[in-house]
Amino acid sequence: MKPLALCVLSVGGVFLAKLAEGAPFADILPVVSLDSVESLLSVMASSMLVIATFAVGSMVAAYASASAAATPRSIPLVIADDVTQNALSAFIGAFIFSLVALIAVTNGYFQGAGLFTIFALTVWVFGIVIITFVRWVDRIARLGRVVNTIERVEESTAEALARRRRAPTLCATPLRDVRAQGQPLMCSRVGYVQHVDLATLQDCAEVQSARIEVVVLPGTFASPDRVLAYVEAEGAIDEDPLRAAFTIGRTRTFEDDPRFGLVALSEIADKALSPGVNDPGTAIDVIGTLVRLFTLWRRPLEQGEQAATRYDRVWVPELSVDDLFDDAFTAIARDGAGIAEVAIRLQKALCALAAQEDQAMVRAASRHSRLALARSDHAMDLAEDRAAVRAVALSETVDI
Repeated sequence: MKPLALCVLSVGGVFLAKLAEGAPFADILPVVSLDSVESLLSVMASSMLVIATFAVGSMVAAYASASAAATPRSIPLVIADDVTQNALSAFIGAFIFSLVALIAVTNGYFQGAGLFTIFALTVWVFGIVIITFVRWVDRIARLGRVVNTIERVEESTAEALARRRRAPTLCATPLRDVRAQGQPLMCSRVGYVQHVDLATLQDCAEVQSARIEVVVLPGTFASPDRVLAYVEAEGAIDEDPLRAAFTIGRTRTFEDDPRFGLVALSEIADKALSPGVNDPGTAIDVIGTLVRLFTLWRRPLEQGEQAATRYDRVWVPELSVDDLFDDAFTAIARDGAGIAEVAIRLQKALCALAAQEDQAMVRAASRHSRLALARSDHAMDLAEDRAAVRAVALSETVDI
């Protein structure tokens, strides 16, 4: 859409330059030769196509680097980079403008004032292209790097966690225990739950005088034998609109699935710990990122930040802290158990999370600390390394 909009603006700019010839100030505008304008537009037309092609090649290389060095699950975030997309659109837009203006100039469409206006527009487009190119070079140098990918995944995960923190049950009634009463709503497709349209479920529940217990959250793998929800109603139930409220896709998404962001971060750390990469520093960086995210998750809500319950006929469970910890730390503890610096940093991170005033998080951190310590005892050959990890385990007071 952006190149299309720039194409329309280019055609509009040519007609605007033609209108300048009848303006009262047309006689006082400087005289610009036809050859200079034509040469300038020719240079732009030839160079912008080359730069656009180079930009595409650099973007593809950055995507491949992000997939190889980090995790393929981070590719959607890398592709969604606004600076890169805007830069490519600007290059294509400048190319389209130069072609449109060059056709008009070479066919004698303009007189003196029109030529000056086209010249001014061309200089203005050149300035935009230069500024965009400088910003894009700075971004493309970091795009696809592991550190940049971790930052993008952290930002996306933090946004998803913040939204879920404000609305733990997605503005529905909290579901503490699944009663499994009523008619089960079965999934008709195979894939991951990407989104649950609670407004549609609420409308259907009001129309059918029903009570709906949603038992799957975004990120759940669904198959035809999976129950999506239990529906209690007085009469027959129309399942089609209810089933349409659950968006099932081939892959998980970051927007409504905070656990997916934790999984992606864990995969980045896990790949860094592989023998082929051997980069424990990246794993340590990811551990620090996970501590920041869990601290954000359990930060007390300010007044007015808690979302009100809008769907009183729909019951939705909250995210499990144990599941969040499993997604975040299991792979790192397993594959980093034999690396002393990673195991020590992991124990310190779990100590920091156990210091939070949340009993569920304390229990989850304690469980993972014991598991990580057991893995380290089994994986490490040197007694001094095992002692160093045990010294900072959760049972000890550690200043991180």
